[in-house]
Amino acid sequence: MSARTSLIALTLSALLAACGGSGSPGHAHTQAASLAPAQPAASPTTTRAARPAGAPRVQALVTAETENRLLVVALPSGQVVRSIPLPADPEDIAAENPAWESGRLAVVTSAAAAGKVRLLRGPLLRTVREWGGFTSPHIVELMPVPEGFDAYVTDDARGTVTVIDLRRGRVMSTLRVGANAHHLSFNLIHQMAWVALGESASTIVILSTQDPARPTVLGHFDPGFEVHDLAFTSNGNRVWVTSANRSYVTVFDVDQHMLFRVPAGPPPQHVALIGSYAYLTSGYGSMIEQVDARTGRILAKASSPDGSFELAADERYVVVSSLLRGKLAIYTPRLKLLRVVHLAPATREVALSSPGGSRP
Repeated sequence: MSARTSLIALTLSALLAACGGSGSPGHAHTQAASLAPAQPAASPTTTRAARPAGAPRVQALVTAETENRLLVVALPSGQVVRSIPLPADPEDIAAENPAWESGRLAVVTSAAAAGKVRLLRGPLLRTVREWGGFTSPHIVELMPVPEGFDAYVTDDARGTVTVIDLRRGRVMSTLRVGANAHHLSFNLIHQMAWVALGESASTIVILSTQDPARPTVLGHFDPGFEVHDLAFTSNGNRVWVTSANRSYVTVFDVDQHMLFRVPAGPPPQHVALIGSYAYLTSGYGSMIEQVDARTGRILAKASSPDGSFELAADERYVVVSSLLRGKLAIYTPRLKLLRVVHLAPATREVALSSPGGSRP
């Protein structure tokens, strides 16, 4: 086993759930839910007291698709602190906060209108590199490797997964996996990735990532329903698979055996895993759920803005962005609503990131 592979197998905490990408806005919306009123803005003193000593600030990174911008939103205030121009039609975003100083980075895909992938780096997320040549780049996820990360980018139109070495700025490989390559998730422990072929996928392609720069196809899996999103648990033993046509989320083991199902809102759903919890969104059901990731028991539910497909979560906040209303809803991990802010005509993807430092 190479040093590169050994590091990945040991990096349990770096597992990234693939929760980005679009919901399908063409579905008829039949259900509306009212939101609790936003709470008054917390004073600086209250905000400092709520954060553990030395903990970094947290920001939500939100793609404003129709405005071709990335919005940097302070949490929990909801204040937009930066607006970063992007190539046309920005959709997905993946972000990381490596331990080394000034290691903050984000990768954004701009789909059919631009066909580009852009790397932003540093505390202020300045553009440092851009790659073209894609037809319809959609989902991007970050694979931890020695000295940093590789970006895996799916291209729906080409049916490919492209690996970009973010440290050297080089495209390492492009693998054809099948038409409509879309959501993907890494299993770092078992050195594999699962790729759903489409927003309503009947096939999942299983890749070997033993050589992260050059993945290979291991096989295919038909889960028995149309798949939208998927995410592996940090121990690599389970994968949460959301549906494009059914009101439940299914959990499989790594050998593709179904373990249990969790009732969810109208499809498509998205999923984020953090610690022992799974968070499930239903944009057309205007709801989000907190679920015990071990048992599938629903622990809490909350209303969300209509069209809130995308989500991100960490130990302090859960956020959802509304493609249909352009709003960001900010919750505690127990889904207590802290604030709803209107950001743009349409907000698609959201990720959590820290600019570094511990000042409020």
